Amino acid sequence: MLDLNGKTAIVTGSSRGIGRAIAELFARCGANVVVSSRTMEACTPVVESIAAQGGEAMAIPCHIGHKQELQALVEKTIAAYGQIDMLICNAAINPVYGPMSETSDEVFDKIMGTNVRSTLNLCNMVLPIMAAQGGGTVVIMSSIAGMRGNISIGAYGISKAAEAALARNLAVEWGPDNIRINALAPGLVKTDFARALWEDPVRLERAENRTPLRRIGTPEDIAGTALFLATELSSYITGQTIVADGGETIT
Repeated sequence: MLDLNGKTAIVTGSSRGIGRAIAELFARCGANVVVSSRTMEACTPVVESIAAQGGEAMAIPCHIGHKQELQALVEKTIAAYGQIDMLICNAAINPVYGPMSETSDEVFDKIMGTNVRSTLNLCNMVLPIMAAQGGGTVVIMSSIAGMRGNISIGAYGISKAAEAALARNLAVEWGPDNIRINALAPGLVKTDFARALWEDPVRLERAENRTPLRRIGTPEDIAGTALFLATELSSYITGQTIVADGGETIT
């Protein structure tokens, strides 16, 4: 069930953090991995790391907020590998910290457009290809920030709640084509994206104390859950939001 030889995966936002961990893990399982981030310079070290471990990967730079670049990502993947079996929608932005009252219209629109609309655009490009192939899997990266209120990343949380809803709706639409689509909601993970939350010793200690496992997550923790959702290990799971947060949201 974990043999991905002959399968192709696109992982957006895979130059670092969770996305990179997913790309490297999928490659170790045999997949052809398309590493994608905004610049070639950011993608190249990941491709080189995968190659050094005997894996197969290529870099296709893509700004997910630009629809034409998403289309190029899909077309170049098909040209290189002939198919797309797994799509991991991981790329996202969060340019502001603070209450919703201080979030400008422009920033709110940018967050929703980049995190939600671009994910829908990419899925709309890839899902017909998967359907023609006979099936596939999609993992959309949500967050526990989309499951509860937050005083500092409210707009980001709203976008992540929308992505979970998007996974549910796409799962209904594409299930008859043997395509499974799920959302993955991490808790606090030690990445550059969340550096402001875990570099502060006080915030880190508070986060660890409210988490039953008494630690924050690692990119590898989330990569393992993404692998589960993208493979036959989860063959009867679709339209769900799987939480990987060390138990934080159960307390």
